[in-house]
Amino acid sequence: MAKPYGMSCPLAQTLDVVGERWTLLILRDLFLQGPRRFRDFEESLDGIAPNVLSKRLQHLEAQGLIESRLYSRHPPRADYALTPKGEALGPVLEALRDWGRRYGGVSSADHSSEER
Repeated sequence: MAKPYGMSCPLAQTLDVVGERWTLLILRDLFLQGPRRFRDFEESLDGIAPNVLSKRLQHLEAQGLIESRLYSRHPPRADYALTPKGEALGPVLEALRDWGRRYGGVSSADHSSEER
């Protein structure tokens, strides 16, 4: 995991929890599609390495944003679901989605006329 900011700023504290690459996309999948299995994430997050996915899921679970639920004991298999704490990020993800729809992939020069 990346070095935490270690600041008392609420934004920095939030980034310590969800600021790593892939983390918000894992949460997005859980919001849009409900409980997911490891393989589901691998299929929807093209390019994520299995070890990175595993670390992100472990981190989100340790932070209380998701929970794992065993659906098979032999071999052990789990699915992942949002907790109430994770669900509280819904409005944040919606705001980021809306910002991305408006400004994503567009240079600042393209919006200079909007600011005038």
